[in-house]
Amino acid sequence: MISIRCPHCQVGLKVDESKIPANIQTFNCPKCKQPILVSYVINNQPADDDSETVILSVSEGKNMKTGKLHVLPNEFTPEQFIRLSEGINIIGRKSPSKESATAIETKDKLMSRSHIGIEVRSDATGKINHYLYDNKSTNRTLYNRNYIEPGETVILKNSDEIQIGQTRLIFEQDDTC
Repeated sequence: MISIRCPHCQVGLKVDESKIPANIQTFNCPKCKQPILVSYVINNQPADDDSETVILSVSEGKNMKTGKLHVLPNEFTPEQFIRLSEGINIIGRKSPSKESATAIETKDKLMSRSHIGIEVRSDATGKINHYLYDNKSTNRTLYNRNYIEPGETVILKNSDEIQIGQTRLIFEQDDTC
């Protein structure tokens, strides 16, 4: 059994690793029903202690080539690169009191702690797609200078621009995606 905390509602959970199906990418919190990302540790490498994902030990890692976000620097935010992982990536402002699943170091108060979601999954042909949506943020999300409407999902392409708060992100697709 491992202990985890839901990154959405902060409920503490005990998870029996042996009951998690192989290759699962997310599971829903039994309290708030939000998805919790599952990460895999390869060859017993230590996991990040700040992670709010379920860590499973596996002998072989996934070979999925995912994209990344280039966080452009501005007066509030230093330049950063965020590698996206298979499954659902919740991205937002880092805060001392509450962490987003993928936290951006910033002083941009217009960025929510869980501002956007990017789901990475392969389609029936094996092509990897990155699906962007606004995660019910307070200040909305711009995608290529247009607002993403509530419930709308867009497929990211190389060099697409995302703006959350006053911070601009550029999606960089791996050549093999």
